[in-house]
Amino acid sequence: MYVIDPLAEKQPYQFPYLPPYAGARRPPATAGPDGHFDNIPIGTPEFEAAHAYACVRRVLDICESYLGREIPWFFEPTYERLEIVPRLRWDNAQSGYGFLEMGEDAARGEPQPFALNFDAVAHEIGHLIIFGVMGAPRFDPPHEYYGYHEAVADFIGLIGLLHFDTALDLLLRRTRGNLLIANELDRFGELSDEKQVRLFSHSLRMSDVSAEVHDLSKPFAGALFDILIEIYQVLLFERGLSDLDPREFRDLRSELSEEELEQQLSASLSGNESRHFALKSALEEARDLVGETLVRSWEELDPESLDYSWAAEAMIVAAENGRCSRFAGSIIDNFAWRGIL
Repeated sequence: MYVIDPLAEKQPYQFPYLPPYAGARRPPATAGPDGHFDNIPIGTPEFEAAHAYACVRRVLDICESYLGREIPWFFEPTYERLEIVPRLRWDNAQSGYGFLEMGEDAARGEPQPFALNFDAVAHEIGHLIIFGVMGAPRFDPPHEYYGYHEAVADFIGLIGLLHFDTALDLLLRRTRGNLLIANELDRFGELSDEKQVRLFSHSLRMSDVSAEVHDLSKPFAGALFDILIEIYQVLLFERGLSDLDPREFRDLRSELSEEELEQQLSASLSGNESRHFALKSALEEARDLVGETLVRSWEELDPESLDYSWAAEAMIVAAENGRCSRFAGSIIDNFAWRGIL
């Protein structure tokens, strides 16, 4: 991978205009005497470049650790390396054949670079990682393939976020371990306290959404989120950290109101301020069980014929053959409730 920061205003890549960038560029960000990049001042182009690169590298490392092998770029051997463009004057971000480039959000006045938004960078590299494992379709795939890509790229961003101690600590201290209520975890691509690109925690089923790709992605993304939270809650119950066993309910959010959930969990989680690291351990284990199952399911999928039901069945197979085997029933139930199975 390498980062380029064009001196002139660059247009987003679009076939046939692809990397490598041939124009003048700023000097690359350089490491300090200790080999690290934490000496770069915040608010500089060099900081954006280093941040974008680090986010890409971290998410790729996480997915490779789950898969147990190196993930190649799907555009090899045309390009040996990924070109990262950290900032364009463009209200979007994209990844494609040999590149990943980030725009900026100017809706609130001062432009906010997407390169400094971990979720946005993780989402884009998520697409390339899926291509690297599953391959790219040679022919037009089923429409649900595109919804799957969006849902899973979103979820990769969420799994990546949960690998940061600061994020885990903040989340668990604010919620006291109750992740069944609205909180930072179920927001994706948060640009401010009010604006969210998409929400994970919802009750949308396949019958509730349109064919528009981002709308279509919501039931699958919601199922992934529910699987993660259910496994976490089961681990809490088994370890004596909560009195609520989600396996006793068909669907917690429809059978218990948010107020009832809050009341029931507040009582059983009231002492958890002193058990922070036990909660953290349960969430980390749930994160890795679901992340590993999802990533390994890609090896069972063909992009040219992928639909939601096959993707869900591939996750069930990956769970049954891996460390998540005892939660295979939860995976089935959550996908079935969403109308995917």
